[in-house]
Amino acid sequence: MKKYKSYLLLVMVAFVFGTQTMQAQSSYYIITGKVLQEGTGQPLQAASVVAQQTTIGTATDAEGRFRLALPNGGYDVSVSFTGYQVMERRVNNTDAGQEILFELSPKEKELTAVSVVASGELKNGWEKYGSFFLDEFIGKTENSRQCRILNTQDLKFYFSRKRNRLKVMADVPLEVQNEALGYTIKYTLDSFVHEYASGVSLFTGYPVFEEMKTDSTNIKAQWKLRRELAYEGSILHFMRALYSRSLDDEGFDVQVMTKAGNRDTALRAKDPYALLGYHKNDSLNTVSIQPQSPDIAVIYTIEKPAIAYIKGNPGQPKDIQFSVIGFLSKDPVTIEQNGFYYEQSDIILRNYWTWEKIADMLPYDYIDTSAEATD
Repeated sequence: MKKYKSYLLLVMVAFVFGTQTMQAQSSYYIITGKVLQEGTGQPLQAASVVAQQTTIGTATDAEGRFRLALPNGGYDVSVSFTGYQVMERRVNNTDAGQEILFELSPKEKELTAVSVVASGELKNGWEKYGSFFLDEFIGKTENSRQCRILNTQDLKFYFSRKRNRLKVMADVPLEVQNEALGYTIKYTLDSFVHEYASGVSLFTGYPVFEEMKTDSTNIKAQWKLRRELAYEGSILHFMRALYSRSLDDEGFDVQVMTKAGNRDTALRAKDPYALLGYHKNDSLNTVSIQPQSPDIAVIYTIEKPAIAYIKGNPGQPKDIQFSVIGFLSKDPVTIEQNGFYYEQSDIILRNYWTWEKIADMLPYDYIDTSAEATD
């Protein structure tokens, strides 16, 4: 039975609210390593080492060494240093106790493109497509009203008439300030693409979170509450519940999508874990899923959809949050206990989960303290 919590007295209670890292996590592991220059073996001091989509990061010392404490689970760790190529590696608990070596290679000198025609960049891209990009990237939820990009001047817009496609890129990380959840996000945007023929927007990138600071107990309470609300029913919540085999307790119903004439219908599965091809690897502390159906419906029954979502999507259910996971590959998807899953490019999310974008995104080291509440 899912434990409900009372928010009525939340703003009246003073509490200590700090960085949600290992201090609030009873179990974590340590990874250590070195960052060197490829070829010479020279250590790179002050190289940035971060666990992507978390609040966790550090810098290398004079010998190029680093140490990261990570709550149990999986992460993509990226290492960067000015003038060098960024290097990434996936880590989990099995990497504890062994030194990880990153050898960075210098960036090749790039010739500056002078031809405007060759680049295809729109001079008035922000004026023409800025609002649309914010809706599709930041989102249109309640939290999006308090979320903004500080360096919009770094966005570059490209439109192809032939393909009827909008593409947005940035050479530097986007600085996103989320006043609703209390995070500053540096988002390295690989690309943002909107296909006008299908009406689908897809974007990929690497976010790094930083806790915002405040002395206001009231603001801290609001951040805590909004984070809990953003977590409930999210893809992060679902993946953690799936890992722990607690889908029903957490309010998730898994169904298989089928065709009924020209309409898609969802049929409830007797055993959702069998439907998803659930397999636990105890030695690696991971779960793999390999569903036979390419489309799986996920219904969150505890909360209704946002009113704005219902108005903008009149054909969608009004009493439940209905989402669809599309599996683009027949290969298994691996899930770590913190909800991190890969390969993320093998999954596409549709329906309600696409409504919740950057403004409702939480880091992988987020800890759901509401689970400790009692009825």
